[in-house]
Amino acid sequence: MTNPNDDMLDDLFAQARRETSAPSDDLMARVLADASAMQPRPAAVPTPQMGLWGRMLDVVGGWPAASSLAAATVAGIWVGVAPPSSVEDLTATVLGDEVNISLFSADLLLDVGVLDDG
Repeated sequence: MTNPNDDMLDDLFAQARRETSAPSDDLMARVLADASAMQPRPAAVPTPQMGLWGRMLDVVGGWPAASSLAAATVAGIWVGVAPPSSVEDLTATVLGDEVNISLFSADLLLDVGVLDDG
């Protein structure tokens, strides 16, 4: 009990397996040309010319590092001008003598009248 339709299908599949169809070289060249035209190209980004400050900022590490350095500088000046009592006590302990230097002295020459015209 064979089905004649099955025999016909087997013949068609055998014929399709024997047939080798390859695209022409012209078609392949056109497909590859279209594919390369559609590929994204990297955009040419102009490199900005950095000035002296830009290069110095780049050497330091950028804006975060520069802001940290500025904060540390301000804190150092603050502690140097108006040190806490613990720093004065530590200095007196290490050096042996307490040294006070006043930046805002009330004993200026103008206060005592040295430059008055009599």
